[in-house]
Amino acid sequence: MHFKTLTSPHVLGETSVGQVMRRVLYAMVPGATALIWFFGWGVLVNLAVATVVALMAEAAMLAVRNKPIATHLADYSAVVTAWLLAVALPPLAPWWMTVIGVLSAIVVAKHLYGGLGYNPFNPAMIGYVVLLISFPREMSSWLIPQGIGQAHALSLIETLQAIFNGLLPDRLAADALTGATPLDALRTQLGLGLAVADIRNSPVFGIVAGSGWEWAASGFLAGGLWLIYTRVAAWQIPAGLLSGLAVISTIFYLIDPQRYAPPWFHLWSGAAIFGAFFIATDPVTASTTPRGRLLYGAGVGVLTYIIRSFGGYPDGVAFAVLLMNIAAPTIDLYTQPKVFGARRG
Repeated sequence: MHFKTLTSPHVLGETSVGQVMRRVLYAMVPGATALIWFFGWGVLVNLAVATVVALMAEAAMLAVRNKPIATHLADYSAVVTAWLLAVALPPLAPWWMTVIGVLSAIVVAKHLYGGLGYNPFNPAMIGYVVLLISFPREMSSWLIPQGIGQAHALSLIETLQAIFNGLLPDRLAADALTGATPLDALRTQLGLGLAVADIRNSPVFGIVAGSGWEWAASGFLAGGLWLIYTRVAAWQIPAGLLSGLAVISTIFYLIDPQRYAPPWFHLWSGAAIFGAFFIATDPVTASTTPRGRLLYGAGVGVLTYIIRSFGGYPDGVAFAVLLMNIAAPTIDLYTQPKVFGARRG
């Protein structure tokens, strides 16, 4: 029998990069659907714009680097990056912000470092942080979830006009559509001296976290567990991240429950669950050893809480992931498993 390789093993892997990336996209569907349901057509428009721009940028960079365009586009890595960034953007974010974020992710964070497999930082998070630092006002203008107070639903045409022309319907003002996220509202009102229990009485908060947001987190949790079940993602990083976030938030909650939100609020708020299963698990930029993955995930969780509670931004997942990307090589260096047969001492 003729084999493609001269030496064993001759068993071919069942999955390719394209298959793995497609499974990630499938896993994002429940959470993205919940975001569309509660926050409107803008989420879907962001996904579409980001995907088109990502594919165009990917093709252009591949052409400049003399790489086969069709082969690399078929691995869906550019689409995954686009989706990871798009679901993190406000639903009515101007189209040019989406373009800037995607170009920062694909061109700068990915291809200027050598393409897929060579980037030291998570491309989607680089794009997100560029937008968050450059356009903080636009990045904080999230729509009020449907069913909260006087929230109004925009039609698809009205959403397109708002995104591409910056025009809202005459019947509505920006204040009637947008509001602070639950994490931002908690942070702002704590700064005014209010207690957590009083802040949580606001209609913006749901059962355990933000109304609407907790359903999106549940969708991403379901998709993330499926990724672990299909072995697309390793369980150690999500477990480490959520455990690290839960432990440190529990400690501060027990110290002063009126000043610090309970751990379940932090776990179901912002990008905690989404980051645990879809961002921090990036196989290129995360730790690769079993113990290293646990430490890496725990570091992301602890840093997320520190930034949320004491830093300058209401959610810290993106910054925490990028900081731990820097530490990943060192973590792997000191957590290498012992070679089978190696002598102790």
